[in-house]
Amino acid sequence: MKKIIGIVLIAASLAACNNKYKASSEERADSLKMIKDSLTLDSFKRAEAAKAEAEKQRQEEEAAASAAAAKKPTVVNHYHTTTTTQTQAEKKGWSSAAKGAVIGGAAGAIGGALIDKKKGRGALIGGAAGAGAGYLIGRDKDKKTGRAQ
Repeated sequence: MKKIIGIVLIAASLAACNNKYKASSEERADSLKMIKDSLTLDSFKRAEAAKAEAEKQRQEEEAAASAAAAKKPTVVNHYHTTTTTQTQAEKKGWSSAAKGAVIGGAAGAIGGALIDKKKGRGALIGGAAGAGAGYLIGRDKDKKTGRAQ
């Protein structure tokens, strides 16, 4: 009887420790949609600001060229080239998915070689399993940071 009461108390205390709020799938979907919309809106604002800056710079160059032409009575040929600036996301090194795959593969290979008696087979199986798990974890991180869609 004492053992049963002890087991029930341990189970109840472990169940009580899990007090995290679990959002429904609708709430999560709404939150993700709002985050994606805000990121998209921010990128549009940055593109518009870059476009306005380029237009302002072009107007300043034209004003400077016309002022220089007014000062000099000689004929001056102006060569004007227009360049379009495209905003590209700068690559910041390895993604979390790639790092996770490499780290998971290495750890899995070492673990597999230690566990299995046939070192090569264990290393291959452990490396493949570890790389897969590491990739999935890293991909989830990339999605949270916005690097992957």
